[in-house]
Amino acid sequence: MTKNPTWISDWRPEDEAFWNATGKTIARRNLIWSIVAEHIGFSVWLIWSIVTTKLPQAGFHYTTDQLFQLVAVPGLIGALMRFPYTFAVTTFGGRNWTIFSAAILFIPTLSLAYFVSQPDTPFWLMLLIASTAGLGGGNFASSMTNISFFFPDKMKGWALGLNAAGGNIGVSSVQLLTPILMTLAVINLFQATPVDGVFLQNAGLMWVLPIAIAVFGAVFFMNNLTTAKSSIGNQLAVVKRKHTWIMAYLYIGTFGSFIGYSAAFPLLIKTQFPSVTIAIAFLGPLVGSLSRPFGGWLADRIGGSVITFWNFIVMAGATVGVLYFVGHKDFIGFLSMFLILFVTTGIGNGSTYRMIPSIFREQNLFKVRGKGDAARAVALKTASIESGAAVGFIGAVGAVGGYLIPSGFGKSIALTGGPQLALAIYLAFYASCLGLTWWFYLRRSPQREGAPSLAEARV
Repeated sequence: MTKNPTWISDWRPEDEAFWNATGKTIARRNLIWSIVAEHIGFSVWLIWSIVTTKLPQAGFHYTTDQLFQLVAVPGLIGALMRFPYTFAVTTFGGRNWTIFSAAILFIPTLSLAYFVSQPDTPFWLMLLIASTAGLGGGNFASSMTNISFFFPDKMKGWALGLNAAGGNIGVSSVQLLTPILMTLAVINLFQATPVDGVFLQNAGLMWVLPIAIAVFGAVFFMNNLTTAKSSIGNQLAVVKRKHTWIMAYLYIGTFGSFIGYSAAFPLLIKTQFPSVTIAIAFLGPLVGSLSRPFGGWLADRIGGSVITFWNFIVMAGATVGVLYFVGHKDFIGFLSMFLILFVTTGIGNGSTYRMIPSIFREQNLFKVRGKGDAARAVALKTASIESGAAVGFIGAVGAVGGYLIPSGFGKSIALTGGPQLALAIYLAFYASCLGLTWWFYLRRSPQREGAPSLAEARV
């Protein structure tokens, strides 16, 4: 292994002796700081889910639909940013990109801190400011791609689940801490006058120090892997793979639901149950984040496709429950069903992400069956590169749910006066995800020449 701590040239996580001697320690250190940076990225990405609930009382005259758009647009930008972020790791190095992607978060936090104190800000400009929060959403793709290279295949479900959960829980952090810290004048560098005892500027300022810590940690404690270097052309090959698109569709159902519901939940509570404090909203993304590693753990032991299939059944049932209780204006029932829905988004996130490396491994190994150990080693390396790219690409497509769900709620309320129409559409979508999971990954069918049986492999 090279003595240069920035770049590591000898990396063999599947070699048990290497892993136990040096690999494990390095991988875990990179995982820890990856989680820190990704956690802050998610927090910045979802800042507006809380800020929008306070804008009307701060003097901003935006419609309910416009408020939902301010919540939704960071989700769209975050999804789009994930495409270049996916390929950045293999181009610039995981450590180098983590430094950059963390440092750039000063833009959305400081711009938010300034403009929320200007009630005459036109909606188009505020929408532009909100869109910069999407930079935080891109971090997930690069972080997951990077960590996928550090761990052996048997531990990828656990490592990716832990990394993702550490990031996802940033949603809960921002929704729990922001309402509290917005009441503290000591954070407010602009010395602005509070509105109803709330310093909206603090929603951005509170993340400045954590961002600085994340940059410091990436500089001094993370590494780049030369074995993870690959041309963008080689990685883009995954776009031509059928299963890349199938898994991306399923991931809209799991992660897209998690980030979309997380973004919309505070404003949904505010509009449907005005007497209830939005401070309770953090519970949804919290349970969704904590359940993600459990989904990865279950998938490692039982099979990702099996867990994903049953998970979509529970998601559909919980959505029916939300539909019932929001119609009857029963907040306890509404909250209970939504918490179940959040738990299933987390479990599904973990299980679908575990399926991705398994699918690419099976497909590449099938191509070299009977060709010897050398061909097998090449196939495994190819599978690692492709699954790393697929993880980022699928994460990018899945994140579109961060825009579709809040936007759908806004349009549903504007057209019908309630969120039921949007929920019915989401329910139909989960049914389609259930069908796809069974058809491609659980259905026992005659093995076709040139293609492995993914159902037999229990991906």
